[in-house]
Amino acid sequence: MLSDPTVQEILMDITNDEKSSVSIIECILKGKTTDEEIAEETEIRLNIVRRVLYKLYDAGIATYKRSKDPETQWYTYSWNFEQEKVSEIISKKYEKFSREIEESLEYEEENMFFLCRANGHRYKFEEASENNFQCPNCGGSLEYQDNSTIIVELKQMMDRIA
Repeated sequence: MLSDPTVQEILMDITNDEKSSVSIIECILKGKTTDEEIAEETEIRLNIVRRVLYKLYDAGIATYKRSKDPETQWYTYSWNFEQEKVSEIISKKYEKFSREIEESLEYEEENMFFLCRANGHRYKFEEASENNFQCPNCGGSLEYQDNSTIIVELKQMMDRIA
């Protein structure tokens, strides 16, 4: 699971590109559950391990159990990685991506566009006609833009994620 690029991307997003997050999770999955054990095993500084663990906790991907040492009265946190939560996040991400592609496809199919070659701005037919097919930014001429290649690309993206 951790070798999946999508999972790694999600972990990087959650931990703000903390590259050590994958090795920290691998360590938890191997049975090292306290932050001290993880830091020792991975040779990552303890404060970084704790920061990553708390970010994963905030995202719901990691949970912990707190226990008190009877001798020292110090708390020990035992961490657990919630793999099911990662699957949920991936599903939501693909649903959002799919919805965005569908909306873009609908927008491209329902509109006709005109392009200003000088600055690259695209305008829908209504806006272009209101401005007499002249760019409202630079005054240049607006030309019809065939968006059929964009539509084909969006449809191909839909097929790939379906």
